[in-house]
Amino acid sequence: MQLLLLAIAPILAISAYIYFQDKYEKEPFGLLIKSFLLGAFVSVIIVLTLYLITGKLIPVTDKYSIWQQFIQAFIVIALSEEFSKYVIVKYYAQPKKDFNEPYDGIMYAVMVSMGFACTENIMYVLGSGYETAILRAFTAVPAHATFGVLMGYFMGKAKFSKNRFKLNMAGLFLATLFHGSYDFFLFINFIPGIYIGAFISLIIGLVLSRKAIKRHQRDSNFNNTK
Repeated sequence: MQLLLLAIAPILAISAYIYFQDKYEKEPFGLLIKSFLLGAFVSVIIVLTLYLITGKLIPVTDKYSIWQQFIQAFIVIALSEEFSKYVIVKYYAQPKKDFNEPYDGIMYAVMVSMGFACTENIMYVLGSGYETAILRAFTAVPAHATFGVLMGYFMGKAKFSKNRFKLNMAGLFLATLFHGSYDFFLFINFIPGIYIGAFISLIIGLVLSRKAIKRHQRDSNFNNTK
């Protein structure tokens, strides 16, 4: 039970933080919970399906090949996972009438991401123990949140733009880029010290995420101080 709580705690903390950053017009709990559950179950099913397809099409035959690890990080894992989240935000959340300001893109994308991260984190933590729970609480879980914020920033802009397709794709691309970068530096662990690159990409993602949140708060349709 303690391991399960440790796995879920950072998910709930980040979800609450993003929720309370929605200063002007909170989203209905029902939609947020559904988005979370879709991320926890449907996106996982999509990812596993894509893993099977890409794993057969792009098998890793040499774990010491930088190129193969690059493909594994950016295509097999990052693109598969971020695409699964993107599909839910695009076809479930974005069309909703309650998706009525740019920040809502961040709100729903993070909820979907946290749903996915919850399932993933429970699997890792129950399998590996307390050290993994603590490590992932400060690395992998916040990383998934930053991917969600970066994707959601552009998807929030897309809802109110004539260039919806380009902005949606920009969100998917940026989330995949940061996700792939984070994983890639961890995968090529045969190069001493290279894992530092993962933490640098995470820090950059956190800084950009904070700026994205601030900007959408400022540009809210319900911000009467503009």
